[in-house]
Amino acid sequence: MNKFGVFLKRGLMAIVVLALVLGAVGTFYFKSYLPSTVAPKSFPKIDGKIQLGGLNGPVDIYRDQMGVPHIYATTQHDLFFAQGYVHAQDRFWQMDFYRHVGAGRTAEMFGEGQVETDTFLKALGWHNTAKKEYQAFNPDSRAILTAYTEGVNAYLKDHDSGALSLEYAILELLSPDYEIEPWEPVNTLAWAKALAWDLRSNINTEIERAVLLKTLTPKQVSELFPAYPDDHPVIVNKMGDGTSVNPAMEPTAVDIPDETLSVLQYNASLLDGLFGSAGDGVGSNSWAVSGELTGTGMPLLANDPHLGIAMPSIWYQVGLHCKPKNDQCPHELAGFSLAGAPGVIIGHNDHIAWGFTFANEDVMDLFIEKVNPDNPNQYEANGEWVDFETRKETINVAGGDPVELTVRSTRHGAVISEVYGPLKNEGDPRDKEFVPFKDRAGIDLPQNYVIALSWTALSPSDPFDAVWGFNKAENWEQFREAAKNFHTPGQNVLYADTDGNIGYQTTGDIPIRKQGDGALPVPGWTGEYDWTGFIPFEEMPYTFNPVEGYIAPVNNKIIGDDYEHFITIDWDHGFRADRIVEMIKSAPGKIDIAYFQKMQGDDYDPSAEIYVPLLLQMDARFSKQNEAIAFDLLKDWDYQAKADSSAAAVYEGFWSHLLKNTFNDELPERYWPSGGDRWFEVMRKISADSLWWDDKSTTDAVETRDDILKRSFIDGVSELEDTLGRDPAKWKWGDLHVANFRNGTLGQSGLPPLEALFNRGPFPTSGGKSIVNATSWNSAEGYEVTNLPSMRMIVDLGDLNNSVSVHTTGQSGHAYHPHYDDMAEMWANIQYYSMLWEQSTVMSQSEGHLVLTPKEIE
Repeated sequence: MNKFGVFLKRGLMAIVVLALVLGAVGTFYFKSYLPSTVAPKSFPKIDGKIQLGGLNGPVDIYRDQMGVPHIYATTQHDLFFAQGYVHAQDRFWQMDFYRHVGAGRTAEMFGEGQVETDTFLKALGWHNTAKKEYQAFNPDSRAILTAYTEGVNAYLKDHDSGALSLEYAILELLSPDYEIEPWEPVNTLAWAKALAWDLRSNINTEIERAVLLKTLTPKQVSELFPAYPDDHPVIVNKMGDGTSVNPAMEPTAVDIPDETLSVLQYNASLLDGLFGSAGDGVGSNSWAVSGELTGTGMPLLANDPHLGIAMPSIWYQVGLHCKPKNDQCPHELAGFSLAGAPGVIIGHNDHIAWGFTFANEDVMDLFIEKVNPDNPNQYEANGEWVDFETRKETINVAGGDPVELTVRSTRHGAVISEVYGPLKNEGDPRDKEFVPFKDRAGIDLPQNYVIALSWTALSPSDPFDAVWGFNKAENWEQFREAAKNFHTPGQNVLYADTDGNIGYQTTGDIPIRKQGDGALPVPGWTGEYDWTGFIPFEEMPYTFNPVEGYIAPVNNKIIGDDYEHFITIDWDHGFRADRIVEMIKSAPGKIDIAYFQKMQGDDYDPSAEIYVPLLLQMDARFSKQNEAIAFDLLKDWDYQAKADSSAAAVYEGFWSHLLKNTFNDELPERYWPSGGDRWFEVMRKISADSLWWDDKSTTDAVETRDDILKRSFIDGVSELEDTLGRDPAKWKWGDLHVANFRNGTLGQSGLPPLEALFNRGPFPTSGGKSIVNATSWNSAEGYEVTNLPSMRMIVDLGDLNNSVSVHTTGQSGHAYHPHYDDMAEMWANIQYYSMLWEQSTVMSQSEGHLVLTPKEIE
């Protein structure tokens, strides 16, 4: 159970104990009364007419058979007003919770257990940054966000908490004084910061490197963070006259004390219960092929963003249509929005389609700030003591007293570690590898210090200006013009259009550093590692109609090593990209949507290509019959990690134990291998020979690679027997590798009667880490899905009516609504539904038609 669940369990235990004491009455309450009587009160009205103040004219909302609303309005204001209204109809609890996250106000909902998390959120200051962004909005952006806000509030005006969502019925018992506030534009912008945090990764790797360098040599750490493989593809093969990215550098580090690193680790993990852990499970797939490679002669574009598993889905699918489309109302689009934000984040309009993948840009740096020993309110900047910037914050606590705090920041950013103490210059005298920091960096260490975070997302920008620009763009030039405004989080943006073009653009604010590679915490008091600006947009990698006829941005290296700017050393290592490019190149004929669907559902495990042959070469004499049977299962396996595959269960069990037996003896528990793309490359590089194979926990032997292979295989078989039974015929990967969709708040309470109301699963699931069907799992924790393709979309630019999609759970955020989980099995089985486009088709396949009309003035 995560930290969020621990405090919920304390707060709700009395409720459940009372229900259990009541026996049959309590059982009826949780299993019948709440689902059948309370839950339906919040289901949205989808038929008939509703009069609302604030509309210019009537708006038609057709709900298709999957519950997706298709909105038709005559003005831009009414279009986004209606989008706000339907978001609130279906997902207001989700919206309400995330706006409290964005503002550091979760303790107002759930009590004292969230004070610590709110303290960290207040330090990051998302809400304050969002306020500055809104103040700088251009008139058109302000108009869109204002209209959307009015629509949300129009729904809230006519619905109390019991009519908004089942969760509020529980919350009233936990926090009886909680009041639902009107929606504000800044809530949308703060939510965007939360999404940027969900896509973080560099802060974690900076801390991890610093921790590992305390016990490992720089060479060993370099082996655990290998450079991008030369045999894997880059996204942009040619940009202008050059090709390009920067290789990994051997790490050197400040010797930060254990207690400071522990605080940084802890603070960085405080939000894991809200967003999921960052790391090699967060990413995305996308690819586009030109008409030269397709049966229709027109491009196809695919996208599936990989995010933490969630209930409900992070995505809300919608169609937005101006009738008629004109300069004043220029929207005709369909795709995936975020509940809480207007517009379509990923999708298509009547001219272009676009998709996103995380660009892995290094946009986070940790700075060690020297604090004045005589005045803790000051820190050093280029030889002078300057005052910290401070602001007072108040955390209101449900059922408790307010908490007052002072948040501090430096010229580099928010202070995220208030730990004071000497940085150590002296290591263990027996450690011949230790080099004091003063000798590594030529700088005396401060006696007192804090750690500050520089992060591009903490600077004001206009994140939705780019999205709304994409929504209206009709060609590549307009699309690139909009992409200039996409500051954070940096994305690989894929493009295709109905004129037959495909393109790619790198976006985001990528810092230019005076020196250093952003791999480790650095001294902040000298200014030597400061940022001097950002890579100019005109110099960012892009490609348009490349000669290959395809583009595949898959979190992999963007451009080759002679590119003039530094982007990152922490790329995804390109195993998914390599497989996708291979499948495009080896297509049996002209590519169609069915082939794209096959690609999105591909379960090929590239690590098996390396280690199954090595397993099959080892001594096959086993002491147990099941070990011999399991060994034979691997002989004809095609390396596809299908849910119904026994061989996949055998291999993935072996892989999990192989990582543990190879590295757990030398790494801190927090950094035991997770098993994703980085570890694929680490294991590929050591597959011939390495000192890592020796088990340091044994003193009477030096283990070889084959010793560890055999031990890991036997351990894996033993685990399968314990978990799935002693009959190998019944071992299936999908029985281990399941997707459990848990409500992000009450569904993680640790109280089964309550969790059963909101959670759904398990669903047997194919795929795995660094597999195209990227249903990630953490080998240090088990086989359950942790990150996943949060939606799948395929757009046919030759016939937009032929486009298909699916997302993970359902359109509705209301437990027990028919559309709460009707997509889950489709998603798990790589099935799709039509992205309805033409209005006549939408009308003929609708399950509801709601008309919003202006309220008559009395």
